[in-house]
Amino acid sequence: MMRLDHLPNQREGERVELFLRRHWFAVLTIILAFILLTIIPLGIGFYFRDLVSSWLNHTLLGPITVILGSLYFLSIWLFAFLEFTDYYLDTWIVTNERIINIEQEGLFHRTASELDLAAVQDTTAEIRGIIQTLFTYGNVFVQTAGSKGRFHFKNINNPETVKEKVNLLVEQDKKRLSALGARKKGKVKSRDR
Repeated sequence: MMRLDHLPNQREGERVELFLRRHWFAVLTIILAFILLTIIPLGIGFYFRDLVSSWLNHTLLGPITVILGSLYFLSIWLFAFLEFTDYYLDTWIVTNERIINIEQEGLFHRTASELDLAAVQDTTAEIRGIIQTLFTYGNVFVQTAGSKGRFHFKNINNPETVKEKVNLLVEQDKKRLSALGARKKGKVKSRDR
């Protein structure tokens, strides 16, 4: 169980049960894409080095080649940076009372939403393909009856375990709320007498 010093709108007696991020394989795909998109053009340039050398020595093609190459490599760097930022800042926090979904969408857009565990109606774990099966990661969907629809935990580690833990926490929260409601009813009846 991970403890956070600051939980958004933390309630009295609320504690963090799960702190989730995407699986490390998501970072590996970002790194591999960055390496491939960098190495392939460099390899092609090395293979055709005589042609590239003549372009670079040309008065008009030289600066254009340098500018286009710089734009290409800066675009790859920016893409990798944005993808890593999205990976790192997407978090899901499951407490004993609610689920908090924090998603980074681009560089300057972040969405945070929360859902009370008592509103959860269904949880589904999904593992697709050989890679996700081998590395034991996948998606968990948390369905509610309300307008929020469903929460989606993307590419998290051990989705079956997370689903079981969320289901257990939902049961415990529903019992807690029904016991709390029964106590309040008992207090109201004793005041009426």
